[in-house]
Amino acid sequence: MSLSVLNNISSLEAQNSLSTTQMSLNQTLQQLSTGARINSGADDPAGLAIANGLQANVTALTQSVQNATDGVGMLQVADGALSQITTLLNTAVSLATESATGTVSDNQRTSLQAEFASIQQEITNIGTNTTYNGQAIFSSVAALTVYMSDSSSVGATLISVTLGQVDDANLGTTGGTTPTAVSIASDNLSSASGAQAALADINAAIQGVALLRGNLGATSNQLSSAVNVMNVQITNLQNAESGIMDANIGTTTANLSKFSILEQTGIAALQQSNQMQQAVLKLLQ
Repeated sequence: MSLSVLNNISSLEAQNSLSTTQMSLNQTLQQLSTGARINSGADDPAGLAIANGLQANVTALTQSVQNATDGVGMLQVADGALSQITTLLNTAVSLATESATGTVSDNQRTSLQAEFASIQQEITNIGTNTTYNGQAIFSSVAALTVYMSDSSSVGATLISVTLGQVDDANLGTTGGTTPTAVSIASDNLSSASGAQAALADINAAIQGVALLRGNLGATSNQLSSAVNVMNVQITNLQNAESGIMDANIGTTTANLSKFSILEQTGIAALQQSNQMQQAVLKLLQ
């Protein structure tokens, strides 16, 4: 091999190798410090795109779980109000049954009617004043719509339930194929015949409220099931994202040892290659 002082090829090769080793070492140290295999688009462009899509799915599903949970909470509030209405209707059954018997005087029926009127008013008050997040739960346009999505165009689900207006003239529906609102608004316990007619309406109202509660309960169960499914999806998507983004600590630690040794040997090789040109001076002595 000829001796030259203009270009030290071995030194250049050692420099290039050392530079590559240091880049790999820096990347390894970054992976260990962040715990992520992909820290920039340059690390794995395709993997980063897939992982970002999975992150969007997880974010949307997490909020969808919250949406469904809020929906269940609203339905529970509605069911609690209807439960209280059922209690009032059961009290009204007792009053109507008492007023319908012949052993009760007209004055006593007047007292029974006064109590029944207060029940009618309280049922209306419950329907009017029951709110969730500042919104009336029972109104003529009241309906609960829960939107759930994984952020994709085909992953959206919409669950709706109509709550409707609730007052003493609207206590669920009855009538099969042609349902009509159940009302006790015009009932009066001031006479035995009126009490008997009221008793039939009150029993129908109890059934109507029970049907409404059953509908709300079925929707609540549907939302709870959707929450369970979405939680499983979130877990699986996060696992998939982790497989792409997370650094393999065992492998990365081994790489750290490898590149640390290569860096040291590279520096030693560079030093040795620089010393080789000192042999040219011996020819000049």
